[in-house]
Amino acid sequence: MTLARPSTTCRSSPSSGGTDMADTPEKKVKNAVRKLLDRLGIYHFMPPGMGLGRSGIPDIIGCYKGRFIAIECKAGKGKTTALQERELIAICNAGGFTFVAREDTMEELEGRLLLWIR
Repeated sequence: MTLARPSTTCRSSPSSGGTDMADTPEKKVKNAVRKLLDRLGIYHFMPPGMGLGRSGIPDIIGCYKGRFIAIECKAGKGKTTALQERELIAICNAGGFTFVAREDTMEELEGRLLLWIR
């Protein structure tokens, strides 16, 4: 069961989380998503970036009772890249849950996750 899809078929967007003055807006989004996943009891991790592994992999990968979750985090008007879109679509097409999280979509993300993990 897939609730969110990137692009025209699979997409969406969280809010702040950290209190460190050095936190970037996107880091605050990531912190808010991680806090939500912790609260919902969803296993998750952030794959290493900086040229390690495959390009376009979502910021946060999770699993709940065998269900795959992939969340890309963006701040402000930030847009997903073509590589990120490709990965989100592939995950969605494989039956995973995908979501593009932004500062103003934490409630939407929580609602979709709650429906999806039932």
